[in-house]
Amino acid sequence: MPRDTLERMKISADFTVVPDDFAKAAAPEYRVSGIPVISFPFYVDEVNPDARYLHWTFTDPDSIPVCGFEWIHWTVANLPIDALMFDFNDAHALAIPPDFSRQLPAMVPEAVQGRNSSASKFVGRESDPAVTMRYNGPQPPDKDHDYYLHVWATKEPLPGLNQGFWMNELLHKLRECGEAPDQGAMFVTGKA
Repeated sequence: MPRDTLERMKISADFTVVPDDFAKAAAPEYRVSGIPVISFPFYVDEVNPDARYLHWTFTDPDSIPVCGFEWIHWTVANLPIDALMFDFNDAHALAIPPDFSRQLPAMVPEAVQGRNSSASKFVGRESDPAVTMRYNGPQPPDKDHDYYLHVWATKEPLPGLNQGFWMNELLHKLRECGEAPDQGAMFVTGKA
Protein backbone atom coordinates (compact mmCIF):
# COMPACT_ATOMS: atom_id res chain seq x y z
CA MET A 1 0.00 0.00 0.00
CA PRO A 2 1.57 3.36 -1.00
CA ARG A 3 2.26 5.87 1.73
CA ASP A 4 0.21 9.02 1.88
CA THR A 5 2.32 11.79 0.34
CA LEU A 6 1.86 13.85 3.51
CA GLU A 7 3.39 11.12 5.66
CA ARG A 8 7.04 11.78 6.21
CA MET A 9 9.69 10.31 8.41
CA LYS A 10 10.11 12.03 11.74
CA ILE A 11 13.42 13.30 13.08
CA SER A 12 13.75 14.01 16.80
CA ALA A 13 16.15 14.17 19.73
CA ASP A 14 15.84 14.09 23.50
CA PHE A 15 16.64 17.82 23.59
CA THR A 16 15.83 21.07 21.80
CA VAL A 17 19.05 22.82 22.86
CA VAL A 18 22.23 20.98 21.81
CA PRO A 19 23.87 19.69 25.02
CA ASP A 20 27.29 21.07 25.97
CA ASP A 21 29.16 17.84 25.11
CA PHE A 22 28.23 18.29 21.42
CA ALA A 23 28.60 22.06 21.09
CA LYS A 24 30.46 25.23 22.06
CA ALA A 25 30.92 24.29 25.73
CA ALA A 26 32.35 20.81 24.99
CA ALA A 27 35.19 19.65 27.22
CA PRO A 28 38.71 19.69 25.73
CA GLU A 29 38.70 15.90 25.31
CA TYR A 30 35.64 16.25 23.04
CA ARG A 31 37.47 18.61 20.66
CA VAL A 32 40.04 18.45 17.88
CA SER A 33 41.94 21.70 17.28
CA GLY A 34 39.39 23.50 19.44
CA ILE A 35 36.40 22.23 17.40
CA PRO A 36 33.71 20.11 19.13
CA VAL A 37 33.71 16.78 17.26
CA ILE A 38 31.40 14.52 19.29
CA SER A 39 28.16 14.26 17.28
CA PHE A 40 24.82 14.36 19.09
CA PRO A 41 22.33 11.46 19.12
CA PHE A 42 19.02 11.63 17.29
CA TYR A 43 16.13 9.43 16.17
CA VAL A 44 14.71 8.60 12.75
CA ASP A 45 11.15 7.30 12.94
CA GLU A 46 8.43 6.30 10.49
CA VAL A 47 10.83 5.72 7.60
CA ASN A 48 9.31 4.46 4.38
CA PRO A 49 9.61 0.66 4.73
CA ASP A 50 11.04 0.44 1.18
CA ALA A 51 13.97 2.73 2.07
CA ARG A 52 17.35 1.13 2.65
CA TYR A 53 19.76 4.10 2.96
CA LEU A 54 19.92 7.29 5.03
CA HIS A 55 21.60 10.56 4.11
CA TRP A 56 21.69 13.84 6.04
CA THR A 57 22.93 17.39 6.36
CA PHE A 58 23.31 19.43 9.53
CA THR A 59 23.65 23.14 8.83
CA ASP A 60 23.37 26.58 10.42
CA PRO A 61 21.15 28.96 8.42
CA ASP A 62 21.61 31.61 11.15
CA SER A 63 25.28 31.84 10.19
CA ILE A 64 24.37 33.66 6.95
CA PRO A 65 24.40 37.17 8.49
CA VAL A 66 27.61 36.31 10.40
CA CYS A 67 29.80 34.83 7.65
CA GLY A 68 27.78 35.22 4.45
CA PHE A 69 26.80 31.58 3.95
CA GLU A 70 24.99 28.69 5.62
CA TRP A 71 27.61 26.87 7.69
CA ILE A 72 27.79 23.12 6.98
CA HIS A 73 28.39 21.16 10.20
CA TRP A 74 27.95 17.56 9.06
CA THR A 75 26.97 15.57 5.97
CA VAL A 76 26.49 11.81 5.65
CA ALA A 77 25.51 9.68 2.65
CA ASN A 78 24.74 6.04 1.93
CA LEU A 79 24.28 4.81 5.49
CA PRO A 80 22.58 1.39 5.18
CA ILE A 81 19.60 1.30 7.52
CA ASP A 82 20.30 -2.39 8.16
CA ALA A 83 23.72 -1.47 9.58
CA LEU A 84 22.07 0.37 12.47
CA MET A 85 21.09 -1.45 15.61
CA PHE A 86 17.36 -1.03 16.02
CA ASP A 87 14.45 -2.60 17.81
CA PHE A 88 10.98 -2.24 16.38
CA ASN A 89 9.58 -2.74 19.90
CA ASP A 90 11.34 0.44 20.99
CA ALA A 91 9.59 3.82 20.82
CA HIS A 92 12.28 4.98 18.41
CA ALA A 93 13.10 2.35 15.80
CA LEU A 94 16.31 3.93 14.47
CA ALA A 95 18.71 5.70 16.80
CA ILE A 96 21.86 7.49 15.69
CA PRO A 97 24.10 7.18 18.76
CA PRO A 98 26.29 9.88 20.29
CA ASP A 99 29.74 10.23 18.70
CA PHE A 100 28.50 8.48 15.57
CA SER A 101 30.55 10.73 13.28
CA ARG A 102 33.87 9.53 14.68
CA GLN A 103 32.73 5.89 14.93
CA LEU A 104 31.12 5.67 11.48
CA PRO A 105 34.25 4.88 9.40
CA ALA A 106 35.00 1.77 11.49
CA MET A 107 31.37 0.75 12.09
CA VAL A 108 29.97 1.20 8.57
CA PRO A 109 32.78 1.75 6.06
CA GLU A 110 30.43 1.89 3.06
CA ALA A 111 28.80 5.05 4.44
CA VAL A 112 30.62 8.28 3.63
CA GLN A 113 30.92 11.67 5.30
CA GLY A 114 31.32 14.86 3.38
CA ARG A 115 33.30 18.02 3.94
CA ASN A 116 31.95 20.62 6.30
CA SER A 117 32.60 24.34 6.19
CA SER A 118 35.86 23.92 8.13
CA ALA A 119 37.24 22.51 4.85
CA SER A 120 36.67 25.80 3.03
CA LYS A 121 39.76 27.59 1.79
CA PHE A 122 38.08 30.79 2.98
CA VAL A 123 37.92 29.63 6.60
CA GLY A 124 41.64 28.92 6.93
CA ARG A 125 41.40 25.97 9.30
CA GLU A 126 43.70 23.01 9.13
CA SER A 127 43.15 20.15 6.72
CA ASP A 128 42.78 17.39 9.36
CA PRO A 129 39.94 15.09 8.17
CA ALA A 130 38.96 14.63 11.86
CA VAL A 131 37.82 18.25 11.65
CA THR A 132 36.99 18.82 7.96
CA MET A 133 35.15 15.57 7.15
CA ARG A 134 33.31 14.85 10.37
CA TYR A 135 30.79 16.50 12.65
CA ASN A 136 31.61 20.04 13.82
CA GLY A 137 29.48 21.08 16.77
CA PRO A 138 27.60 24.38 17.03
CA GLN A 139 29.71 27.36 18.12
CA PRO A 140 27.57 30.43 17.37
CA PRO A 141 29.73 33.55 17.85
CA ASP A 142 27.04 36.21 18.18
CA LYS A 143 23.81 34.79 19.68
CA ASP A 144 21.89 31.53 19.90
CA HIS A 145 21.46 29.92 16.46
CA ASP A 146 18.88 27.45 15.18
CA TYR A 147 20.51 24.50 13.41
CA TYR A 148 18.77 22.39 10.77
CA LEU A 149 19.10 18.60 10.54
CA HIS A 150 17.60 17.29 7.28
CA VAL A 151 17.47 13.51 6.71
CA TRP A 152 16.55 11.66 3.51
CA ALA A 153 15.90 7.94 2.97
CA THR A 154 16.29 6.22 -0.39
CA LYS A 155 15.85 2.69 -1.74
CA GLU A 156 19.28 2.67 -3.39
CA PRO A 157 22.64 4.18 -2.43
CA LEU A 158 23.55 7.46 -4.12
CA PRO A 159 26.28 6.69 -6.69
CA GLY A 160 29.52 8.62 -7.03
CA LEU A 161 29.78 10.02 -3.51
CA ASN A 162 33.14 9.36 -1.86
CA GLN A 163 34.63 10.36 1.49
CA GLY A 164 34.95 14.13 1.50
CA PHE A 165 32.11 14.88 -0.95
CA TRP A 166 30.65 18.39 -0.90
CA MET A 167 27.07 19.03 0.25
CA ASN A 168 25.98 20.27 -3.17
CA GLU A 169 27.04 16.90 -4.65
CA LEU A 170 24.76 15.13 -2.17
CA LEU A 171 21.84 17.40 -3.08
CA HIS A 172 22.42 16.81 -6.81
CA LYS A 173 22.52 13.03 -6.29
CA LEU A 174 19.27 13.16 -4.30
CA ARG A 175 17.62 15.10 -7.11
CA GLU A 176 18.93 12.68 -9.76
CA CYS A 177 18.25 9.41 -7.88
CA GLY A 178 15.09 8.52 -9.83
CA GLU A 179 12.82 8.35 -6.79
CA ALA A 180 11.16 10.78 -4.40
CA PRO A 181 13.22 10.27 -1.23
CA ASP A 182 11.40 10.05 2.06
CA GLN A 183 12.56 12.93 4.23
CA GLY A 184 12.20 14.64 7.56
CA ALA A 185 13.89 17.41 9.46
CA MET A 186 14.18 19.16 12.78
CA PHE A 187 15.68 22.31 14.26
CA VAL A 188 17.81 22.39 17.42
CA THR A 189 19.26 25.43 19.15
CA GLY A 190 22.97 26.01 19.73
CA LYS A 191 23.76 28.34 22.63
CA ALA A 192 26.13 31.28 22.14
